[in-house]
Amino acid sequence: MKRNLFILAVALCLLTATLFCVQAAPARLVDDAQLLTSDEQADIAATLDEISTRQGMDVVIVTVDSTQGKSPMAFADDYYDYNGYAPDGILLLVSMEDRDWWISTTGYGITAFTDAGIDYIGEEVVYYLSDEYYSLAFSTFAQLCDQFITQAKTGAPYDQGNMPKVPFSPLFTLVIAVVAGLIVAAIATGIMKSKLKSVRFQAKADSYVVPGSIQLTRSNDFFLYSHLHKVEKPQSNGGSSTHTSSSGTSHGGGGGKF
Repeated sequence: MKRNLFILAVALCLLTATLFCVQAAPARLVDDAQLLTSDEQADIAATLDEISTRQGMDVVIVTVDSTQGKSPMAFADDYYDYNGYAPDGILLLVSMEDRDWWISTTGYGITAFTDAGIDYIGEEVVYYLSDEYYSLAFSTFAQLCDQFITQAKTGAPYDQGNMPKVPFSPLFTLVIAVVAGLIVAAIATGIMKSKLKSVRFQAKADSYVVPGSIQLTRSNDFFLYSHLHKVEKPQSNGGSSTHTSSSGTSHGGGGGKF
């Protein structure tokens, strides 16, 4: 009887500890700026959790109204360091105060996401952030993180001269379809109009000038000047640049405005 009670007590302790760990796990989506609907929050949080668990490193998104006087870099680094995330990871910060974004990497995240890779992801994400398509921005970030981590684990990390091909967005495809339709319509309309015209366009003005009324006696071409300004392009060897956060942890990263 005592043995059964002991086993039951141990089981209850293990269950309680498990539940505590699950509850204490840090959220990988923190939408303090309330940029997403509740359904969007649930979908993106589930995506981040699935990628993070499968890849073995945390992929985090944080939105705030203000960085509380810190730089976006310092805020993003500190948020990752002081909120219980894994030693390896990446965090996207979006601050609405001055419309800043920053990507902070640490551990294996520094290897998987080079400076050039962070710039690439930033451009893709800002495309949607600037138009306030926040759900698309965060979904794009999550998918690219998954792709970049897989690339780093199975081959060389994406870096200069080795970047994924930029996919056509649905909006770009729609624009191309509309432009193509307008071109086809213009050609068809032009053909129909040409059949109705009895007067043709004249490339020269000879037909509209009275013979002998204008005489050009002299013409000259004058070359004034030219100016060529050259600027040397900064050279980069690729890879990831790093800095140390307030906790003493090494981070990579990059960011800008949207």
